[in-house]
Amino acid sequence: MQPTVRDVLDLPVLQRGEPEVIGGSHLDRRVRWVHVSDLYDLSNLLQGGELVLTTGRALVDDPVGYLEGLAAANAIGLVVELGLHIDAIPREAAEAADRLGLPVVALHREVRFVEVTEEVHRSIVADQYAEVAFARNTHEAFTDLSMRRASPSEIVDAAADILGAPVVLEDLARQVLAFSSQGVETAELLSDWERRSRLTPASRETEAGGPESWITTPVGAHRQEWGRLVAPRPIGNDARTRMTLERAAQALALGRMVEREGTALEQQAQSGLVDELRRGRIQDEAEATARAHALGLRPALTYLPLTIRVSETPSADQVFTQRRRVRMLDAIRHAVRTSRLTALTTNPRTGRFDLLVAQPPSGPGSDAVQLLCTEIHAALGRIDGVVRCTIGVGPDSTRLLDAARGLADSAHIADVARSLPDDGKVCHRSADIRLRGLIALIRTDQRVQAFAEAELRGLLEHRARHDDDLLDVLRAFLELGGNKAELAKRLKVSRPTLYSKLAIVERLLGVDLDDGESRTSLHTAVLILDSHASAPVQDDDAARGT
Repeated sequence: MQPTVRDVLDLPVLQRGEPEVIGGSHLDRRVRWVHVSDLYDLSNLLQGGELVLTTGRALVDDPVGYLEGLAAANAIGLVVELGLHIDAIPREAAEAADRLGLPVVALHREVRFVEVTEEVHRSIVADQYAEVAFARNTHEAFTDLSMRRASPSEIVDAAADILGAPVVLEDLARQVLAFSSQGVETAELLSDWERRSRLTPASRETEAGGPESWITTPVGAHRQEWGRLVAPRPIGNDARTRMTLERAAQALALGRMVEREGTALEQQAQSGLVDELRRGRIQDEAEATARAHALGLRPALTYLPLTIRVSETPSADQVFTQRRRVRMLDAIRHAVRTSRLTALTTNPRTGRFDLLVAQPPSGPGSDAVQLLCTEIHAALGRIDGVVRCTIGVGPDSTRLLDAARGLADSAHIADVARSLPDDGKVCHRSADIRLRGLIALIRTDQRVQAFAEAELRGLLEHRARHDDDLLDVLRAFLELGGNKAELAKRLKVSRPTLYSKLAIVERLLGVDLDDGESRTSLHTAVLILDSHASAPVQDDDAARGT
């Protein structure tokens, strides 16, 4: 670090001259260089940051003009040796020094200026060499980490070791991805992290800010930042801190790019294999498992087909939509790794993701699947624009080929689950959809539609004319199994009013609502009607039946 004016004045060689600060103060300014001259005009000789040594000849005729010229040239101080040209600093020079904030120091005894320049310059050069050495070592450290494809945690640990201070890597949601506490208690370092982080505004450059003066730098390519590195505690050398954080950020960004490129190739291979399995192009189980295991699917006693259906907010920006699709796939793959499972993943069409999961060789498989589905919900829930996701789980199989064919079942279950009210389940199986699943399969059949219309025609025509709530009353009545007392509570109406509405429904439909078969028939018709209202919009591939 460059010495300050005060550091220079404390050198033994200058102390022998009995220095006296006459005016200007500001002794904490950094000295870039020392310049010796008795010339009056130094404007063409100074570059800024120089401490000027003189015997005072330029102060004889116009001391104020001389000091103003030094200040204009961005000199940071003046040291005057008395005795040769002047015996004392003129009063007007001291006043000008105070006004200009330019330190003026008088030496009452003779000193060898060459010794001063030699010692100060040696200190400056040594400091510059130390900074160059630090920069080289830092560059080599992070280059080595990049070449070894080190994990984010390893890169953060290296940055913290270099600085000897805590370093934290967070994502755009202010969630901590990796950290190194460097002796600081973790609870203290990360206490109330999200709130504290939001008080430090994000920046596109490395800078200090916020109430705690955190030094932060963005991580990721320009306009594609995905995180931020933070040095949350004062270190004392901001230049080294900035350099270290920036080099660590570059290593993290490079690692992410390499990982994504590798992931993209791996994902293409997995998608191709799942597509071949689903279409029956691979008939040999040994070939199927060999290729799957080569792509990272661990050998297992059973394999499970799983389909994720995602509801998103529409966007006219196709680039944004594609990026969100990539983020969803990354989130699902990360959830699989977090659950310590392996799976083949594919994204056959918009809003749908298929997985072939290798179930654990020991322990309750259902618990592992529940954990996986919980992780998937949490990961997708953190992505902007994802409204809801439903997960359908097909029948497990000891053969990978059979599990791949089961993706049709898991996709059907996921589609039906999307039409169900949100019941809080993290995944659905065939037992969870029951009659609704059957209706979802046959709802497009014109005979089914005709049945529903025939059953409910009187009520539907009445609603079209009067726009009343009788259909909603019937739906609630059937959902409660004909329990009129519970229905009155749900609708918050008196029983006489309810009985009157039900009587109108019976008259319009020409049925007896106390008859079990009638209620079953009506309930099926209402489910058919509702399945059309809540059916997910099919994409082109689905419409073609692929």
